[in-house]
Amino acid sequence: MVATWIATLASVGMAVGPPLVYADQAYSIVRKKDSTGFSRDVCAILLLANITRCFFWLKARFEFALLFQSLFMIAAQLALLYICIRYRPRLSPENLGVSTRPFSFWQWDTYTQYLEFLAAFILCQAILFLILGRSELFISILGFVALGLESTLPIPQLISNYKQRSLYGFRMSTLIGWVGGDSFKTVYFFLQGSPLQFKVCAIFQLSIDCAIILQRLVYGNAPPATVLIEEDDIEQALALDEE
Repeated sequence: MVATWIATLASVGMAVGPPLVYADQAYSIVRKKDSTGFSRDVCAILLLANITRCFFWLKARFEFALLFQSLFMIAAQLALLYICIRYRPRLSPENLGVSTRPFSFWQWDTYTQYLEFLAAFILCQAILFLILGRSELFISILGFVALGLESTLPIPQLISNYKQRSLYGFRMSTLIGWVGGDSFKTVYFFLQGSPLQFKVCAIFQLSIDCAIILQRLVYGNAPPATVLIEEDDIEQALALDEE
């Protein structure tokens, strides 16, 4: 009986815990009215990975807790993406018009453009699933793509931290949530006998989390030069208005 309750609580934690990690990050962005320091690519990775994982579930039929986790995460990241776009940094590539990515990928001007891309992504996956869904090789590849994408989640933040030489804007609560959540799910996957894709990708993701912890120790969280420049510009503008 106790073991059943523990298993149920673990499943609920797996389903609800990871999406809730981003609540404090979203609150921080809204409070400061600035998303500087948080990589919007994190939203891209989580949305694409969890959409793909939902298709993977249609054949692999892994735990319901992991399916619900994906659905909750998709909803959470759509909300966080909206907040990041609304409070994007003044010196963002979209505002400066200097995106170096092909087709300005994931650096578009409006929230609608992101939704259109995600709709097209879902449609393409649905078509491929209908055509190749009976192939075990395709399903296996789908699983590795879904979990492989998710395992790269901390990498954009790792790169952003390196470019800024600071973890400014990236909430410590989010980092703690990543490390704690990835540690928990790694153990969970092994105990539950989840597919190999889950185990390999969880270990890789946890190793990147550890690298970000090292960045926190080395860089700290002082405001980067771009933020200081913006603050100087605002102060000058206020001074001119007073004159």
